[in-house]
Amino acid sequence: MATRPVTGEQRAFMTGNEVVAWAALAAGADIMYGYPITPQNEIMHYWTRMAPKYERGFLQTEDEISAGFATVGGVLAGKRAFTATAGPGNVLMQEAMAMAEMMRLPTVVVVTQRGGPSTATVIYSQQELNLTCFGGNGEGLRIVYSPSSHDELFLYTIKAFNSAWKYRFPTFVLGDGYQSKMREPVTIFDPEARGITMEPCRPMVGLPGLPGEERDPAHLRNTYNLEDELYEVLTAAIKEYEALSPRVVEWDTYAVDDAELLIIAHGVVARAARAAAVSLRERGFKAGYFRPVTLRPFPAETLRPLAARARNLLVVESAYGQLKRQVQASLYGLETPVSGYLRPGMGITPEEIVEFIHAKELI
Repeated sequence: MATRPVTGEQRAFMTGNEVVAWAALAAGADIMYGYPITPQNEIMHYWTRMAPKYERGFLQTEDEISAGFATVGGVLAGKRAFTATAGPGNVLMQEAMAMAEMMRLPTVVVVTQRGGPSTATVIYSQQELNLTCFGGNGEGLRIVYSPSSHDELFLYTIKAFNSAWKYRFPTFVLGDGYQSKMREPVTIFDPEARGITMEPCRPMVGLPGLPGEERDPAHLRNTYNLEDELYEVLTAAIKEYEALSPRVVEWDTYAVDDAELLIIAHGVVARAARAAAVSLRERGFKAGYFRPVTLRPFPAETLRPLAARARNLLVVESAYGQLKRQVQASLYGLETPVSGYLRPGMGITPEEIVEFIHAKELI
């Protein structure tokens, strides 16, 4: 009998990719399927180093298309399976994730964003927001967490497995290259130590008994011959997704009650955005900060009243308006001006944000 990977709570100093591997182990993941791509590689490396000790499995596939579909297969067999990728690999996995959306399969994918389009850089960006939230042929019925620290990276990797199996929609942890490579203190923990009960996994194929007589037949289908038939299935899935959204959606705020300027950011950039808001507050300016932790579903109902009270909104991101478009869509009808500090594929500092705010006279 393998020992538990983590007991109680422990402090560590490690990279984000190590955090993901440890979180997957703590969550009870059975197997990882993957293909090498920077800056994700070390998730595979750390997993394969530790998996044998804890009787877990790993399969390196021939490409990301195979990794995506192998993850689907593992889930169908009842395994707590996951994969990880970035950039072009995220593109190649979209067909499998669209299939998982259609068949309501609890897949888990960790994405470590890199610069694009195409191969571009292997370093960092926030340019995979659109792809991860809405990629594939479908309606984007997905759960997407955007952590901003290693502590959150550990927590939301665990949450991803639970949300996937509880709600039966593809679930993503949208990290980035900076998080993957940087080291910082983190508290790793056994989910049970914090009262987190992991959702049970169950096979969906190869079940015992005669279908239709000894058990209900499994309905696992991603091809429909009639428009009305597809519409009926999608309508039911959309209704379920909308019903779960209030239970899944998460956000983080700072000094928003009287904020005249609301700075909006996600992921690692939110750390700079919050620091900028703190700096402005210390100088007497009424700045606040809002971070969507879930990008799908998006916390629009929470953001709208805060945005309505503000004089200006500033969206800060390492992409050319991908988050900004989501914000504007969620705030449709409000007259509060929305500006953007948009730096695709570039890191962003608090000082840059403050300088931009003063230069544009947003406060």
